[in-house]
Amino acid sequence: MSREAALAAPTPVCRTGVFMTDLPYRACVGVVLARPDGLIFTGERVDTPGAWQMPQGGIDKGEKAEAAALRELEEEAGVPRDLVEVEAEPRDWIAYDLPDHLIGKLWGGKYRGQKQRWFLLRFLGSDTDIDITLHDKEFARWRWSSADEVLADIVPFKRGVYAQVIAEFRDRL
Repeated sequence: MSREAALAAPTPVCRTGVFMTDLPYRACVGVVLARPDGLIFTGERVDTPGAWQMPQGGIDKGEKAEAAALRELEEEAGVPRDLVEVEAEPRDWIAYDLPDHLIGKLWGGKYRGQKQRWFLLRFLGSDTDIDITLHDKEFARWRWSSADEVLADIVPFKRGVYAQVIAEFRDRL
């Protein structure tokens, strides 16, 4: 990198003596739960009214990514394994960095962002099979959204990830 490029590059955020770029990514999964007509399950976050997202969460130690995706779906949407069919997953992990104001506040300040494995799951049930109150409530309410609505309603710092995921699965939606 040239001296000019190095000077023009943004300075990494430093929290308690640790630079953001020194922190690892948190491994997690994401779920695109799609109906046969291509609409996608989204939930409005309890802690961020107006922010709609697809189910996602951390991978437990020793847990396989697909098992984590199915667990997260059941925890967040109340949808059991027997009501979905795993259709696809991208070849690669997709990572994002947290915005500066969230570094040090989420996940005990141990991570700079997340690297995610996404899964396209086809929903085989009916709306009555969805229960967002079954476990710890992550979503205040839920709805079926088009791919464009999913992209429009996600928080800005996750929009790039969501765009990659939707592009990867668009021909199957």
